[in-house]
This record gives sequence, structure tokens and C-alpha cells, in this order.
Amino acid sequence: MTEVLFYHLERQPLERALPALLERCLARGWRAVVQAGSVERRDAIDAHLWTYADDAFLPHGTAQDGPAEDQPVFVTAEADNPNGAAVRFLVDRAAPPDLSGYERAVFLFEGADEEARDEARLRWKEAKAAGHEVTYWRQSTTGKWEKAG
Repeated sequence: MTEVLFYHLERQPLERALPALLERCLARGWRAVVQAGSVERRDAIDAHLWTYADDAFLPHGTAQDGPAEDQPVFVTAEADNPNGAAVRFLVDRAAPPDLSGYERAVFLFEGADEEARDEARLRWKEAKAAGHEVTYWRQSTTGKWEKAG
């Protein structure tokens, strides 16, 4: 059974939340794949992960960067898992593949986008119906992620 987490982005944008969550995955020794909703967004996320902080480095790449198995974090717009990731991040309303092969799947969705919220609800129902353990996370006023459901 895959643990499926839904992160409701209300207090910070994806560009701030995603690197922090990826850093936590790598600190736990997990490989991750980030699936964007389009090739353009994949490229924007890839570029952002190189520059998001002056004092941090997040090893990652795309199919254009050489062997996928060399990338602890792989950024894609496809349903593939070429780096053997244990954790799949889905952003920008990317259509999820079968999640059963992952330890965790993480949906990040913008709180101000009504369509994104509706799609997150649909993905929640699909994950529950597939027998996955689902949780919902919101940020407190201090910025800490808290389990809300």
C-alpha cells in the first residue's frame, strides 16, 4: 500500500515548498521523481531547482542530463520512473500513473486554483478506492506542515 499525501499550497508557492520536501526525501535516503503537468513546467522546475537557494544543492536532472539512474531526483512530464524512485511528486495537475509501486506519492496543489482543488479531490477519491493510505496536509501560520485529515 502506498502512502499518498496531499499538500495544499496556501501560504507558499510550489517553487518554495517543493525543494524543501525534496531535501527531506534525500535526507531519508529516498530517490524521488517529480512529474510536472507539461514539458514547459518540467523545464521550469528543473531550472528552478538549480537556483532556489544560494546555500543549497539539490542533485537532480531530466532525460536531457544523462543516465536517469544517476539522478537522485528526476524531473519529468511523463509517467515514467527511470531512476527507481520510492517517492513520486505530482505537480501542476499531472495525471498520476499507477501509484502502487511507490512508498509515497505526494500531490501538491495550489489552494487558490479551484480546478486544482477539484482535481485533488478526485485524486483523493481514486487513491482511497485503490486502497492507499491518504493524508491531507496544510501549513500553519508559522509555515509548518500539519496533518489535517
